[in-house]
Amino acid sequence: MSYAYPRNIGASTLPSFTPSKSPRTVDHPWSGFPRAAKQWIAEGADSLRTARPRNRHDVRRSAVLVFKRVFTIANAVILLWVLTLWWGERTVFRKSIEACAWENWESWPQDAIPHHVAFIADPQLVDPHTYPGRPWPLSSLTVQYTDQYLRRTFSSIQHDLIPDSVLFLGDLFDGGREWATSTTSSPEDRYANYKDSFWKKEFGRFMKIFLEPWLKQNVSPLDGRGRRLIASLPGNHDLGFAYGIQEPVRDRFEAYFGQGNRVDVIGNHTFISVDTVSLSAMDQPNPQTGSSSSSSNDESLPPPIWKEAADFLDKVPAYRAKAEMDELRMLQKQHDGIQFDYRVVDVKEPAIHDNIPNTPLQLPAILLTHVPLYRKPATPCGPLRERYPPSSATEDLEEDEPNSLRIAGGYQYQNVLTPTISTEVVSKAGPNVVQVYSGDDHDYCELIHREFNGSPNEITVKSISWAMGVRKPGFVMTSLWNPLDPHTGESTLKGSSPTIQNHLCLLPDQLSIFIYYACTLLFTVAVLLMASVYHAFFAPEPPSSNGSLLPLSDRRPDLSKRQYPTSGMSSSTLSGPGGLAGRGGGTVLPRRYSGAQPPQLAYWALDQDDILTTTSKDKGLYRPARAHGFRQKCAHMTGNFVKSIRVVAQVVLPVYLFLIWRW
Repeated sequence: MSYAYPRNIGASTLPSFTPSKSPRTVDHPWSGFPRAAKQWIAEGADSLRTARPRNRHDVRRSAVLVFKRVFTIANAVILLWVLTLWWGERTVFRKSIEACAWENWESWPQDAIPHHVAFIADPQLVDPHTYPGRPWPLSSLTVQYTDQYLRRTFSSIQHDLIPDSVLFLGDLFDGGREWATSTTSSPEDRYANYKDSFWKKEFGRFMKIFLEPWLKQNVSPLDGRGRRLIASLPGNHDLGFAYGIQEPVRDRFEAYFGQGNRVDVIGNHTFISVDTVSLSAMDQPNPQTGSSSSSSNDESLPPPIWKEAADFLDKVPAYRAKAEMDELRMLQKQHDGIQFDYRVVDVKEPAIHDNIPNTPLQLPAILLTHVPLYRKPATPCGPLRERYPPSSATEDLEEDEPNSLRIAGGYQYQNVLTPTISTEVVSKAGPNVVQVYSGDDHDYCELIHREFNGSPNEITVKSISWAMGVRKPGFVMTSLWNPLDPHTGESTLKGSSPTIQNHLCLLPDQLSIFIYYACTLLFTVAVLLMASVYHAFFAPEPPSSNGSLLPLSDRRPDLSKRQYPTSGMSSSTLSGPGGLAGRGGGTVLPRRYSGAQPPQLAYWALDQDDILTTTSKDKGLYRPARAHGFRQKCAHMTGNFVKSIRVVAQVVLPVYLFLIWRW
């Protein structure tokens, strides 16, 4: 077949059309992918197919074409985002948990089989009480991201560290004290619409975040004592504080989580949990009588809110004896066939066998309280406190106000217990209290109480939530090892060897992760905007070394309906849908200029609206037309910028949603 051309155009000017497969064409196996991801993958595959060399002379051209289509600014930004999201949603969490592995800090003898405990403090599930003035949807996003952080970190703790026991130190909810019961209303009018059903939904939310991951990791401890999760210790956000507590609110909490005052033997140590938020009403004036609570003996009034905790402390020696003797029977494998007596007892009081001595076996005692014990003002908390590190890094200060717990109180809270309550708790818990764990402050604090018998060490555990005023949440890991003689129940350790080792495990700084995301977003916008400005205003004209004057495209304009002047040409005019007329069976290109008007060599045969530009729907082998006016260049820049943002977002957003969904 031969072709005829106008006299002023050489034969080399005829464009060669290379048809390509539509980028919307996606094979069936990819049907399960998101639409944006399928289009991105299909366009990349289409680029490779289009650039496939047909002979050895096209190899270099194809390689350059593939390089330009793969190594683009948009693809580089997408790769940056994928790496950033993987770091922020996976790497930092994995590294923080791996750094806290038990073998990294334990120092027991080689044959020791310790019992591992994780202390979790102040999760305080975010609810309408946390940020009452925060509008929607910011409030909903806060709830979503705090829950996701708690679920992800606690799941990692259970999956990677596998503690034998998990103990919560109160403040499970943030507004638990505010939600009405079936018989009471909220103490604040602004929460009057939140009924008992709302609290039950919050309870289900707590179970989903913490109980489900714990149940999935069903691994028996090496010491054979069984796994435990105890969350019955209440905090002031769960019940209130002192006489601010409503008894139905406390009864509801104990009905779902268990008794706040209890004794447990874990890892051959006796754990004594005390409801100190209720006990704190003991040395405060009774609002009903106006006198000191401890001096009121009016039997016509209901029992004061502190009565249950005070009675428990009076009977702690008996409760300890029972729990420790039961543990000794477990060691002797005598737990089967125990004879129980039959008598009427209070449902809130554990049954005590008459044949069990009231003298404990002298296991090391560990005291659990939500509110920290009293200490002198300005008592330092140590170097691990985040918000206010020690004032001096070279010497130990006896007083350091910024580094200490503030001795203060307010509505429904008190930073530390009073000296009277602190002495009452420590003295009645037993003569050998060696360790105290508390919460409430949200930051870490550690000190030795010289004012109490035995000088117990107290650790105030960090909050595990990133919404509680600390940039790096955390929890305390405790390793217990106290081997006992199964016949006598006495410890086999020589001398006064320590039986407890503690370690603060820090969790990722979620706020810093969000800041890093924001910086990456600003960088993305800046890079894509500069690229759009460059292509619109400063990019050089595309070279035409091959002599081709027409756009290289597989999409041909429909010229069959247009009328062109044919002066100076053969009587054979345009024919066929291609808009070309042949002479002797050939075709010619139409002329559309006259007089001294010079032809537009680049697109001389097309109208202005026929100039083809690159769109997301058409990826032909052509170059976009150059815009010559300032407004056209601005429009070209805006279009390229919006398109590049859309291309990046269509890939990055599905990746991000996948990472936060599959935690």
